[in-house]
Amino acid sequence: MPPRTRQSQRRPARPVTITAVVDPVAALASENLDDNLYLYDTNRAAGSTGFGTPGLRSLVHKGDTLLWNVLPLECETYVSLTDIEIDPRIAEPVRKVYPGTDIVFWTAEVKQDITEPVPYRLSFLLGTVSTPFTPTARPVLAGPAPEGR
Repeated sequence: MPPRTRQSQRRPARPVTITAVVDPVAALASENLDDNLYLYDTNRAAGSTGFGTPGLRSLVHKGDTLLWNVLPLECETYVSLTDIEIDPRIAEPVRKVYPGTDIVFWTAEVKQDITEPVPYRLSFLLGTVSTPFTPTARPVLAGPAPEGR
């Protein structure tokens, strides 16, 4: 009997959660979010890199569901993710609220496979300041490395 050829199977879409950990007290005191923003995702095993930095590189595929949320290091200081700017051909984030709470999260579906890194911008409200804080460092969505690299 000849050996079976392995058929390429498209894996099912999976959620990729991107969490922004913010030190709002330090960010407000220094007026600098770059040094007080730590990004993580749930996709390290698949190849995401840059954990704990504002330059997180999340490895994603077409059809993946993205979910962004925020955790403040100081629970008594207000922090909210207020905007996500990204190429709408790649994803269109939608602001949502967990039912029965005022906790905001954002979600989007990756519309196409990514061949070049796609940077995006996050903006946050901190404390009682009405002007959003936007870090200069930009996280990116990235696709897998091409075969043979």
